[in-house]
Amino acid sequence: MDSKPPSAAIDEAHRNHLSTLPFTDRRDFDDADRGFIAALVPCVLTAADGRVVWDNDAYTFLDGQEAPTSVHPSLWRQSQLAAKQGLYEVVEGIYQVRGLDLSNITFVEGDTGVIVIDPLVCTETAAAALTLYRAHRGKRAVVAVIYTHSHVDHFGGVLGVTTQAEVDAGTVAIIAPEHFTEHAVQENVYAGTAMARRAAYMYGTVLARGVRGQVGCGLGQAPSTGEVALVVPTVDIRATGETHTVDGVEIEFQMAPGTEAPAEMHFYFPQFRALCMAENATHNLHNLLTLRGALVRDPHGWAGYLTEAIDAFADRADVVFASHHWPTWGRERIVEFLSVQRDLYAYLHDQTLRQLNQGHTGIEIAETFALPPALEKAWHAHGYYGSVSHNVKAVYQRYMGWFDGNPGRLWQHPPATAGPRYVEAMGGLDRVVELARAAFNGGDFRWAATLLDHAVFTDEQHTGARALYADTLEQLAYGAENAVWRNFFLSGATELRDGNFGTPTQSTSPTVLAQLTPAQMFDALAINIDGPAAWDLDVAVDVTFSDTGDNYRLTLRNGVLVHRRVPADGASAQATIRLANKLRLLSYAAGDTASPGVEITGDEAALANIVAVLDRPDPSFQIVTP
Repeated sequence: MDSKPPSAAIDEAHRNHLSTLPFTDRRDFDDADRGFIAALVPCVLTAADGRVVWDNDAYTFLDGQEAPTSVHPSLWRQSQLAAKQGLYEVVEGIYQVRGLDLSNITFVEGDTGVIVIDPLVCTETAAAALTLYRAHRGKRAVVAVIYTHSHVDHFGGVLGVTTQAEVDAGTVAIIAPEHFTEHAVQENVYAGTAMARRAAYMYGTVLARGVRGQVGCGLGQAPSTGEVALVVPTVDIRATGETHTVDGVEIEFQMAPGTEAPAEMHFYFPQFRALCMAENATHNLHNLLTLRGALVRDPHGWAGYLTEAIDAFADRADVVFASHHWPTWGRERIVEFLSVQRDLYAYLHDQTLRQLNQGHTGIEIAETFALPPALEKAWHAHGYYGSVSHNVKAVYQRYMGWFDGNPGRLWQHPPATAGPRYVEAMGGLDRVVELARAAFNGGDFRWAATLLDHAVFTDEQHTGARALYADTLEQLAYGAENAVWRNFFLSGATELRDGNFGTPTQSTSPTVLAQLTPAQMFDALAINIDGPAAWDLDVAVDVTFSDTGDNYRLTLRNGVLVHRRVPADGASAQATIRLANKLRLLSYAAGDTASPGVEITGDEAALANIVAVLDRPDPSFQIVTP
């Protein structure tokens, strides 16, 4: 990629940031280094096939360096902190490995073994973290794994710290909030292809690491790319105040559903005077709607659960830690940290609602929204991962939806048809590029991007428009404090210059798919029915799973696939399909009709007719071009 240097406008903006932000406050660096025991050297991990799945050494360019003008100085500071890696003591008996994945893994020592909290994204990084811990704390057996919530960076590496056999034998407990499995598999399957494609932009997966490339993602440096797995919980936590003793360690739980994840919980360790806040209080403003796509989160509930945590635990805690970033020690600082985090989400919620009730739209509110000075000066309230701008729009969307009420915007043309109309109105492609060049030279990169978006959606091969659009997105990246925005801008520039890079990582894995219930599998099939192609079909089949004996009636009418769990009768169905297990259904739908494990009686064409109208998700759909 032919990257360009930062413009004078970006240089000037960053000089202003350096003079106005509190860079003399170094407490975060002291906290991030506190308790350091040992680093993993080298910090490069490979899969069994030799692929590099984690490389924290790629971020050594951050070490001890002043921020270059191609990176917002505040984001540079955050990336320096997030890139620190190794084994750290939180308090005696609780240890974290940080910098071996997007998230942290925590080890809590019990009477005979160790409790693992959030085993990272993949098997390889979790195993390396456990090895590093054992090298310095002894070979303690894993007795339990706690999943704080239902996102993959908090459970995907479980097979790096235990096995399914150990869990089945009862020697290792898997503890998670109620409804964990439902949400964990649902998010990765129903919209998994689209989310994974956009996540490649969000995390800058294919971007080079460096001062003009990916410098992190605010919440951590990047997700690892190894084997993702899931072991189903054996203990569901259902109520705030619920306590469990695991290997002599008492744990008091607080439910926090619908916050950063649909299923999430906090918990307190009385004997260690330590509070784990999962991912609801980290050293940045989080997302209310992640740019990869998700359900809009509830900032009002989020703030409420933080208040509840302060009231329940702050007077009893000497340290608060989370599954990202570094801990905070001391009661006064804990209360201040949690209170500011609470106020951050409450202010976003309340002030967005106040202004929308005055008739302002989401984009209008976001453009003028300002945080109180006390929140602005708190480093951990800065938008390195979420941003004030897109979070305000998320609050608006949660309450009001996509339509802003203006009838002129009720039935707008999509970009591919709107673009040519705008371009014609402005005098043609060359004139649009001329106007965009003037905006670019004047430092108005947002307007240049708007103009060039129309130009590229009019003629995606127009050399001048495409090149200037890439340069424009690059400048927007250099100016972004938000790491996710930076990665989106740079990924767009990369695809404009080098072509579509597709989806570098898989959204699902065999072990995750194996946890889908039959109903969720049928839902996944229904989502992929090509409706118009199925309008004229009227199909009814019974599907029986040999391993469980469960039978489901599938009907496809009016382009809608409906499933019901019913007794097998065979009389009213066109065919009965007996499958060896759930996964055989997915492999059959993917085209494997010849392998063993499928028996069909009745009309053999019935199931084939359903499979024939399944649409295949496209992991390489276009984003920045038509």
